[in-house]
Amino acid sequence: MKICIYGAGAIGGYLGVQLARAGVDVSLVARGAHLAAMRANGLKLLIGDEERVVHPRCTDNPAELGAQDFVIVCLKAHSITGVLEQMQPLLGPHTRVVTAVNGIPYWYFHKHGGAHQGATLESIDPGGRQWRELGPERAIGCIVYPATEIEAPGVIRHVYGDRFPLGEPSGEITADVQRLSDAFVKAGMQAPILDRIRDEIWLKLWGNVCLNPISALTHATLDVICSDPATRALSKAIMLEAQTIAETFGVKFRVDVERRIEGARKVGAHKTSMLQDLERSRPMEIDPLVTVVQEMGRITGIPTPALDTVLALVAQRAKIAGLYDGAARFAEVRSSAPALA
Repeated sequence: MKICIYGAGAIGGYLGVQLARAGVDVSLVARGAHLAAMRANGLKLLIGDEERVVHPRCTDNPAELGAQDFVIVCLKAHSITGVLEQMQPLLGPHTRVVTAVNGIPYWYFHKHGGAHQGATLESIDPGGRQWRELGPERAIGCIVYPATEIEAPGVIRHVYGDRFPLGEPSGEITADVQRLSDAFVKAGMQAPILDRIRDEIWLKLWGNVCLNPISALTHATLDVICSDPATRALSKAIMLEAQTIAETFGVKFRVDVERRIEGARKVGAHKTSMLQDLERSRPMEIDPLVTVVQEMGRITGIPTPALDTVLALVAQRAKIAGLYDGAARFAEVRSSAPALA
């Protein structure tokens, strides 16, 4: 089994070490100082009191690797469109693309059924390029629950978690998704195969859609946002808007909103990924976590006043910092798109 991890940062590096140790033929696509360090010294994972070092193939040129059985995309979702051309040499006739990204993936409406079957979402897949050039038929969904960080170039620290739920857009348990799950389990991770992968995507997004932008605006950690009455109430308002939208598309939430917020509070003094990106001057992942929910609200005719306000503020904050241009690109689409009730 040949697996390429495209974007071997914190999560991709963690997966790379674990899969390589399990005997998988794994290759990593990375860049810059991180790539140089991996080439020179291997890739090191700090997990508990243990150091795990592997020496997989590492490159910034995917054409060197050839067609793969699985390409696990671990980039920030807003970065994928910019590397579609470079990814093409990895895609053979039977290659599966595993979207280990936050937010709504490009393939969301593939085999969805109903009026929106086959639709694309402009906020996350401008012009439908991912749909055309990766192909929704290749996709396997993957939700990332572990927390990891790059401690130094070539060094990944595992913070918590080992769960990567997987699922086919159709809900079937195919030979491909079973093979991938088996590889993850052999590598010491949990990879349950879900027959309703979209429910799990929304369960994670449910917190991200509000907690990420609020944290970027206030610089507060999860425990503070979820304990303060005002920001907790704002989070709940956005989550209820998102829930109404998701349920219109047939999503079922297995916990209620208060339990979801309380779960985030119990994580403690954790900075969301959006706040970390702002502090480190990295492009902010606004569209896949927030704008896309607004777009789906427009499609269904469901108003999102709380989300709209927070999105306007965080988009402006990110633009002033030079870390986001998506709001301007998507503005025309929002203003001209008709609601499909």
